[in-house]
Amino acid sequence: MKAMTGMSALGVLLPAAVLLAAAPAMALEVREQATIKAPIEQVWKQIGPFCAIGDWHPAVESCSLRKTGDRQDRDIALKGGGVLQERLTGLSAARHRLRYTLLSGPLPVKNYNSTIRLSAVDARTTRITWSSRFEAKDASDTEARKTIAGIYTSGFDGLRKRLEAGQ
Repeated sequence: MKAMTGMSALGVLLPAAVLLAAAPAMALEVREQATIKAPIEQVWKQIGPFCAIGDWHPAVESCSLRKTGDRQDRDIALKGGGVLQERLTGLSAARHRLRYTLLSGPLPVKNYNSTIRLSAVDARTTRITWSSRFEAKDASDTEARKTIAGIYTSGFDGLRKRLEAGQ
C-alpha cells in the first residue's frame, strides 16, 4: 500500500474534521417515574391545565398564562428568584399527556423538550412519567441531568403532598 502524501492526507482529514466540528451536541435524556395514590383523572386535573404547576410544584412561586391564538406560554416565577418561560407543544386529555418546551430561564439546559405522561396502575393509583431531552448549557452533562431530575422528583413530592393528604 502506498503512503499517503501530505496533501492527500489533508484532503481526507479536513472534511472529516469539519463534519465533527459541525456535529450537534448529543441530546441528554432524563426520565423519572413515580406512583401517586390517587385516581388518574384526579392527577390529570393537577397536570392538564398548563399553569396548574403553580399549585403543586414546591419550587414554583406563581405561574401566569399567556394565550396567543392556539399557542399557550407560561411564565413560572421560581421561589428564590428567576423566571422560566415555557410553551405548550402538545396536550392530550385522552392520553393524559402534556408536552412543553423551555423558551428561556436560568436552568443549565438548552433545546429542552419535555413530556409528562400519566397511566393508571389501578383505579386508585397513577404512575406519572416525566421525561425530557436537552443539551447541557454552562454546566456538565451530569450537573444538567441532576438539576432536571431534581425538578421532577420535587414535583412528584408536591403532587403527593397535594393529592395524598388525608389518605
